[in-house]
Formats: sequence, C-alpha cells, structure tokens
Amino acid sequence: VMQRALFRRSALLSQHAAAALDGPLAARSAPLLQRLERSMSSVTIPPPPCMLRPLEAPLRYLFGPGPSNVPPRILTAGGRPIIGHLHPEMYEIMNDIKQGIQYAFQTENNMTIAMSGSGHAAMECAVFNTVEPGESVLVAINGIWGERVAEIAERMGANVHTMVKTPGGYFSNKEIEQAMEKYKPVLFFLTHGESSAGLCHPVDGIGDICRKHNCLFLVDTVASLGAAPIFMDKQNIDILYTGSQKALNAPPGTAPISFNDRACHKMFNRKTKPVSYLFDMTHLSNYWGCDGKPARVYHHTGPVSGFFALRESLAILAEKGLEESWRKHKEVAAYLYRGLEDLGLKLFIPERDLRLPSVTTIAIPEGYNWRELLAYIMKHHQMEMTGGLGPSIGMVMRIGLMGYNCEKTNADMALHALADALKNCKKSKA
Repeated sequence: VMQRALFRRSALLSQHAAAALDGPLAARSAPLLQRLERSMSSVTIPPPPCMLRPLEAPLRYLFGPGPSNVPPRILTAGGRPIIGHLHPEMYEIMNDIKQGIQYAFQTENNMTIAMSGSGHAAMECAVFNTVEPGESVLVAINGIWGERVAEIAERMGANVHTMVKTPGGYFSNKEIEQAMEKYKPVLFFLTHGESSAGLCHPVDGIGDICRKHNCLFLVDTVASLGAAPIFMDKQNIDILYTGSQKALNAPPGTAPISFNDRACHKMFNRKTKPVSYLFDMTHLSNYWGCDGKPARVYHHTGPVSGFFALRESLAILAEKGLEESWRKHKEVAAYLYRGLEDLGLKLFIPERDLRLPSVTTIAIPEGYNWRELLAYIMKHHQMEMTGGLGPSIGMVMRIGLMGYNCEKTNADMALHALADALKNCKKSKA
C-alpha cells in the first residue's frame, strides 16, 4: 500500500512538472526542476565529459631515453586474460621471470625478484632493506640517478656522503677506494648506465674494493641492461637492479632486482624494520618463493599483466642471447655516431668506450634553442627525443635506440628528423 502511494505521489509530481514546463512559467521553472533532480540524487559530481569519450593515444617513435616502443609480441602477452596473483600458474610465471632475470644479470642469486613498480621502486627497495638509520652510505653522483639515491638514503635517515662529478665524468677505482677509507660506508652506489649524460661507467674492480672494505656494492643498470655488458657475479656486485621499459622493451611498471648472499645477510639481520612495508624483502622474498618456505603468503597484489609482459621481454632476450644484444646495440650506436658527426653535431661523451650504447648524448648545437629543436621533431616527425635531465639540463640532447628500436633504419629516421630540425629551426646570430 505504501509503495503504491509513493508511486502515485511521484506520478503526480511528474504531471505538475510537465505542466509547469508547458506553461508560461517554464523558463523560471526549469532551474527549479534541475535543482530538484540534483537534490533527489546521491551523486553530486557528474561524469566528466572526457570519461565519456574513447581513449586516444598517438602513435609515436620513442627515440628518447625510455620508455621505448613495445614490440607486438610483448603487447600481446600483456593483453592476455589475467589470472589471480596467487594462482599456481602465476607462481610458475614468476619463477620463469626469476630465471630470466638471473640470465640477464648473469647471476645465480636465489634472492632475485621483480618489483611491482618502476626502476625507482627497485632503487628504494635496495636502500631501504640494506641500510639502517645512522649508517654511512657513499653515493657516486655524475648525473641524476646518484642524486636520487642520495636523497632516498637521506630521507630514511642514513648518513650520506657523496662523490660528485659533472655530467659525463667518471670515477677511478682509486678515488672510490679513498672515499671508502674516509667514510667507511655500509653501501656504495654507482650508476652503470647514466642515461642523463649518456655515460656507461666502468665496473671492473669496484666490487673487489667494496669487499675489502666490508661494503655492499649497489649498481643501477636501468638504462644499460641488455645494451652493455654487465656480470653481477663475476664483477662482485652485491645488489643489481634495472627497469622493464628500456632495452627490455616491456611497458613501465616492473623492476628486476637481485641480492647476493652478502646483501641478504645484511638485510635479514637488521636491528630495525625497513621504513617501507611494501618494499620489505622479508615479505617480498616469500611472495617470490625465495625464502625456502613451503607456502607463499599474501603480501600485495602484483601487476599480473605487467609480469606477463616482463616474462615475454626476458624470453625475447634469452632467445636473442645477451652477447648478440650487446653487439647489436654497439653496432647501431656506432652507426648513429657517424651520422651525427656527418651532421656537424658533437657527441657529449668524447671517449667512445665510455658511451652508453642505448642512450646517445649530443652537445646542444651552438646557436639553437634545444627545446625548439625537440618540439619541431615531435610536431613534424611524431618522434620523441629529449633534452638533459637533472644536472645535464641545458647541456645535452638525448637519442635512445634500445631493444626493439635498436635498428639502423631507426637511426636513419632519427638523423633525418634532426637534419630537418636543424634546417628549419631558427638559429641565433650570436
């Protein structure tokens, strides 16, 4: 009875509203009716117009420092129907990823996983788990990534010491050992592939120095893995990490990382808990089946589609072979160098052996506004190249040809776009 009465009352209100709209008071009644409708709804924020349109994203050539274009095979893998993050089949895929990382890193470390997050997630995981508040950390800074690690370590309460070079500079083993003797760090950080400057830093011998001084050796290979040789075990690297979106060509969002026994002993014998629960290796080691326990316990929901894509990218690297991947990046980079020099451009890193094969840096051409050059290339060629990053801003322009994009045909496209920009962008008279 009550429902019927409510329906009759609603119908009557509707009739009154219709009559008002048809009558002379329609103009004044319309706002009133709109307010009435809003007052009868629990939703006060309307759907945004942008969400009622289809997703649009342009097709671009990603010839910057990353992310790189993703090959169809990896896109297809990432687009597969998802499964539960704790399903047995997911554990098998995670085990595959672990073995793929071990191959890419050239390590037998059991404590090898992929972080749910970008390279910064692995960066923070490494520092948060192996350093406690008040402990000494030594950071080599010759670009933005050393700056980031120094800030991360400072934020979690470490006693941070830095060695600083201008972008493009590198540290001798003697300089590193002298700093270790002075600061007595528990952790030393070095960037192998400093993408902000285009430098590939020598690593040989540094791991031995760290062991001599009872210090863990942490290396960032986000921009270099798959493009330049790295040997985690042979080079006595204690902690190594990378990102999925560079030469591995997977979408951004996963970050392989590995800890050797020395690093595990330090991080699993802490006096304090790591500052991050999400990045706590006590839990992550179980989630990845690295702690020897029979059951994996829920910690967080991993990026299932991201892991599908990462597994496929590691499979492609395994099929191609590391040595072939290194050779290809070196060959295409040399081809690009010749083309850039033919255009009258100056390579930022003078020593060929110190150049990062995946990301080439050129000095900003004299008389040109680098932002105008890059904007022209994007507008007329749908191609991303970038300027510097952090301390290298205003010093360089960066061209990245890595993984799937590492082809001479792409180098030719990049060179053509640069030549076009140099011809059509205004050059100052000064």
